[in-house]
Amino acid sequence: MPSVLLVEDDDAIRGAVVRALNDFGYVTYSVSTGFDALREVTRAVPDAVVLDLGLPDIDGVEVLRMMRGICDVPVIAATARDTEADIIRLLREGADDYLVKPFSGEHLAARLAAVLRRSRPKAAERAFSAGAITVDLDSRQARLAGTELKLTRREFDLLAYLVARPHKVISREELLAEVWRLPPGRDDQTLDVHVSWLRRKLGESASAPVYLHTVRGVGIRLEIPGAP
Repeated sequence: MPSVLLVEDDDAIRGAVVRALNDFGYVTYSVSTGFDALREVTRAVPDAVVLDLGLPDIDGVEVLRMMRGICDVPVIAATARDTEADIIRLLREGADDYLVKPFSGEHLAARLAAVLRRSRPKAAERAFSAGAITVDLDSRQARLAGTELKLTRREFDLLAYLVARPHKVISREELLAEVWRLPPGRDDQTLDVHVSWLRRKLGESASAPVYLHTVRGVGIRLEIPGAP
């Protein structure tokens, strides 16, 4: 089920919207401030965000701008501002859609379904292969020479990102941003540890790489054995 982060400071509205979205099949969690919203999307990116613009700590448009610096999660802005200039500004700052308050739970659920459809990759882009590795994003299965690999969520996401970009050196910064959704500057041992685990499951090592090649000081390159 799709996950939705609701950012709304009014307790009554927040409770009503969470209940409505849960009824429509969304896994919904909520926060009441802009800082909390930014922390949540940094920690684990939801499938969509419903962002109230009238927050107590940071203006909602500023929150939207900062979210866009962290990730590309679909955002629906909930606003009392309904002038053309306000709406144009929201869309230019990165909102995928907007709703003018008050609105019904059914209306919001319909808008969420629409933005999720638009953000979903095309079917042709949902399965990849590189040599003996195959990755299916829909079933979240990865196989090596036909045998399913038992991967953690992050191991799967890392492998899928690399398999989709064979022979290209992917920087550490790009991998941390796209796979872990970490902001710039957060370069710790997370990537190295997961690459090491992934290598073991692929039957290789750093000293004898087959698929995963470290480019020192830059990042990781996935090579297809035997490819020119």
